[in-house]
Amino acid sequence: MDLVIFLPLLIVMGAFMFFASRRQRKAMQATIDLHNSLKVGDRVHTTSGLQGTITGITDDNVDLEIAPGVITTWMKLAVRDRVEADAEDADDADPSTSATELTESNGVIDTDGLKKD
Repeated sequence: MDLVIFLPLLIVMGAFMFFASRRQRKAMQATIDLHNSLKVGDRVHTTSGLQGTITGITDDNVDLEIAPGVITTWMKLAVRDRVEADAEDADDADPSTSATELTESNGVIDTDGLKKD
């Protein structure tokens, strides 16, 4: 009789544990696949938020160029994700209107950004 009362609770807990472990296993496999697919020239983020370009790879380490001529060595496990080229291009784009566009549409603009008549 007591087993019948706890049976639904055990089934719910079992299902929760199954799906939680499945999600964790998928995330771990995605991380392994990322680390296996890294190559020289890739832009990556580390788990500490540093962004760099891979200049060398060994079994356990990657060499990242974090500034021109500055190369540091990191564990592969510290690489969180690859920076996609689209995201990098979007960061470089200036969302504000350029001075040339303002000049063409509104007349001459002085160095203070005010329109001259």
